[in-house]
Amino acid sequence: MYNYSGTDAWLTSAAVISACALLFTVASFWWLNARRGRLESFEPHTYAAAVNPEQVRIRFPLVLYNTGAIPIVVQNLRLRFPGESSSAQSLAWVASRSQIKPEPDDGHGFPAVFSVAGRTAHQMFPEFGAPLLGFTLEARDYPARLEVKLGHKREWQPILKFTFRAGHLVYPDSFITYDNTPDSLSEEHRQDADTALKQLAQRLAESKND
Repeated sequence: MYNYSGTDAWLTSAAVISACALLFTVASFWWLNARRGRLESFEPHTYAAAVNPEQVRIRFPLVLYNTGAIPIVVQNLRLRFPGESSSAQSLAWVASRSQIKPEPDDGHGFPAVFSVAGRTAHQMFPEFGAPLLGFTLEARDYPARLEVKLGHKREWQPILKFTFRAGHLVYPDSFITYDNTPDSLSEEHRQDADTALKQLAQRLAESKND
């Protein structure tokens, strides 16, 4: 019969410790250098918008953060209003700009595939647009959702849910910048936006009848 000695116990403990150290090293290497993370974004505090019978344009300041170690390729973006009717349009990514304020020299760029390096943030000013929204815009809060098409995913992925505050939209015909925070909206401002958007809805209805 074999006698289990203290030397055997020491060797077994040493083997276990060595195996745990190797597993920790491999796991640490994977976590630091090979782990695929996810994209995160954050609610925008401002936006620029123009909504008229000819077109819809909405621009946001966005930051995309890659939580993982390896780059994530972004193929496309789109903006949706999931709380509205099925006729509501997804606003396509139509341009990239260099700033949130619309100006003649605000660095127009066409939509293009880009990557976000691991554990880094990518700032951008995407502009979304469509011929029509597909619903009547009112001076109230709308749940909005930013979705991305990633290089390693087949389906669109939601990365940000936020509130689009249309109560600030006092001059819908003009492509200008607005606040998107709740505390800055006064009742007088909201009433002005309500009047302007009701006039816009009437013009849209008239243009459909022409």
